[in-house]
Amino acid sequence: MRVTLSDEARQLIPIIEDETGATVRDCVIDEEYDRLLVLVKAGQMAKAIGSGGETVRELEDRLDRSIKFVEDGPTPEDVIASALAPAAVYNVTISENDDTVAYAEVDQQDTGVAIGADGRNIDAARTLAKRHFDIDDVEIA
Repeated sequence: MRVTLSDEARQLIPIIEDETGATVRDCVIDEEYDRLLVLVKAGQMAKAIGSGGETVRELEDRLDRSIKFVEDGPTPEDVIASALAPAAVYNVTISENDDTVAYAEVDQQDTGVAIGADGRNIDAARTLAKRHFDIDDVEIA
């Protein structure tokens, strides 16, 4: 599946990579929440966030917007689970009927965390799942 970057995202990627040392796979300008959704190469999430979150805080200050880092993976299930973090995601099942829907099974106590404030985490999962895997919806099971 081909992903198209906006001009602004193309300009931000080298800045994010220079600041974090992580490889950026995708960058989405999320206007609804005034943030960036940044998909980083698998295994580079800690590098992107930095010790104690220091790197991401400095980058957010520099870019004057919040950033949601999501770790890439070989499967849509991996990306969806990462987007719902820090919730404990036990399993992600993808159902293909009229629409393709991913159902994320999370610890009952983590349902609110998986959804996020104002739906931010689940919206990030939906955006990236649609953009990279043509999944129509993500739901918490």
